[in-house]
Order: sequence, then C-alpha cells, then structure tokens
Amino acid sequence: MTLERGERPWGTYTVLEENSHYKIKRIEVSPGQRLSLQKHHHRSEHWIVVSGTALVTCGEREFMVNVNESTFIPIGEQHRLQNPGKIPLVIIEVQSGEYLGEDDIVRFQDDYQRAEA
Repeated sequence: MTLERGERPWGTYTVLEENSHYKIKRIEVSPGQRLSLQKHHHRSEHWIVVSGTALVTCGEREFMVNVNESTFIPIGEQHRLQNPGKIPLVIIEVQSGEYLGEDDIVRFQDDYQRAEA
C-alpha cells in the first residue's frame, strides 16, 4: 500500500488511512511555522499531539495542546494549527464527514499567500 504524502510550505502530511467517511493523517509542522486560518464545510477534525506542542486557534479561542492531549474542530469553525516550539510538531488528524477532499478548504489568512477570503 502506497501512502499519500504531501509537501507544504509549513511541513508535510501523510495519509495513513482513508475511506468514504473518515481520513487519518500524520501532520508534521516545522518549528515556527503555521497552517492557514481556515474552515471546512463538510468535515470536522480531531487533532492528537504526539510530539512537540501545538498552538491551536479554534473560533475565538487560542490555546496550547501538549503531547498526549487532543482537541476537536467542529465543521465550519475557523481554525489554525501552529508550531511555536523548536522541535517538529507531529499530530495525528482524524477527519470525519460527508466529503474529505483537499479542496474543502476556505482560507482566511495564510503566511504563504494562499488565502482566498
């Protein structure tokens, strides 16, 4: 089985498992980098930190998630994942919903000029 792997300006992701209603990814965020402030119309996400520390934005809240802790991102909620640390941040992301395509992303703010809104 070949795993889908993607390079992004902030780090990498690997799809570990996927079916019609869920997708499991390993996401590695390089030190000092962050993903875009975004939302999804068709999926929610659970994030479990396995290495490093995550600075999470979810709606109006911003909070830290440490190793062995997790957080939930509801469908339609603006969110962002950031690595404020000096070692790579590794999370396991479990997406669930009716549509899990990479094009279900509405970006509001992005350090790499990919924002749409």
